[in-house]
Amino acid sequence: MKNSVKSYVLNFLLIIGLTVVALWFALKDHYQEVMTLIGGMHWYWLVIILLWGIAYACVVGWILAVFAKRSKKDYTVLQGIANGFVGIFFSGITPSATGGQFAQAYIFKKQGIKFSDGASILWADFIVYQTTMMLYVTILFLARFSHFMAIIGPLFFGILLGYLVNVCVIGVLWTMALFPRLYVRLSQGCVKILAKLHIVKNKEKTLSSWTAQMESFTTEIKKMQHEKKMILQAVVLNIVRMTIQFTLPYFIMKAMGVSVGADRFIDCLALSSFVLMANAFIPIPGASGGTELVFTALFQSVVKHAALASGVMILWRFSTYHVVMLVGAVVFLFLKRKYDSEKWMKEEKEVDVCE
Repeated sequence: MKNSVKSYVLNFLLIIGLTVVALWFALKDHYQEVMTLIGGMHWYWLVIILLWGIAYACVVGWILAVFAKRSKKDYTVLQGIANGFVGIFFSGITPSATGGQFAQAYIFKKQGIKFSDGASILWADFIVYQTTMMLYVTILFLARFSHFMAIIGPLFFGILLGYLVNVCVIGVLWTMALFPRLYVRLSQGCVKILAKLHIVKNKEKTLSSWTAQMESFTTEIKKMQHEKKMILQAVVLNIVRMTIQFTLPYFIMKAMGVSVGADRFIDCLALSSFVLMANAFIPIPGASGGTELVFTALFQSVVKHAALASGVMILWRFSTYHVVMLVGAVVFLFLKRKYDSEKWMKEEKEVDVCE
């Protein structure tokens, strides 16, 4: 427990440090211009922008509720939203967002859903999200591929590499689904090689774990084949989720009084999705530092105004990361206190019955 708390504290310090460095780079030459742009905005736009990230997190929770209702009929959207915030919080404070699903499985258990069912829900959510995201981003890539390649320059090849990494993830997922026996054989071979290289210490335990995950994944795929209505609902909600996520920079520019046409709307969608692709190479908690720098570099190449790109980045990042993280932390602490209180009351009742 102490090691876990220490790890989270170090991650928080790393996030804060890298965010400060990224902000310094963004503001060092344009501080006054950026402050003028943000200060000139109407107060209600600032409220809308800050709530934008919360709206995104609520859609994430709504999607979880769609899948959870299959395991627990009375599961509510509000419960899903609470779990969504917890997942986003723990994804944001752990390297490569590795902690989110473990925290969500814990919350599902406390909400009355078995660990095995919780794992199935998270598998389903991951499969549908990854597939929908790649289709969404592919359309944006193809829509103005040559345009972005010309204006972004060498950085675009890094984005393209991130895109290919995500395509490979989808390819592996669907290979696992269509050819599970092949995947089991390949995973066994990989584990044996890793064991010989002394990277994997307990070969049998690792093989057992991978096989169990494979079985859970294929079972989930088979279930989903017969639940087309649920999948369609999740796909539509994921499209809404990504549209909320990708359109925020456009509306921030509008709020700053910048004249942006319909062509810039597509640019903002695409550039925001490119930032997501680049995050595949930033294993730091919250992709801090790298996300801010990539965002500024990409948007500056399109808007041709460094101060504008920096100002948009600050508000975008604050809304989509810092505000959501703060709300997620509060939600997690509230839920933990609630569940600990319920456990204590249950134990008290059991003691009273025994007496």
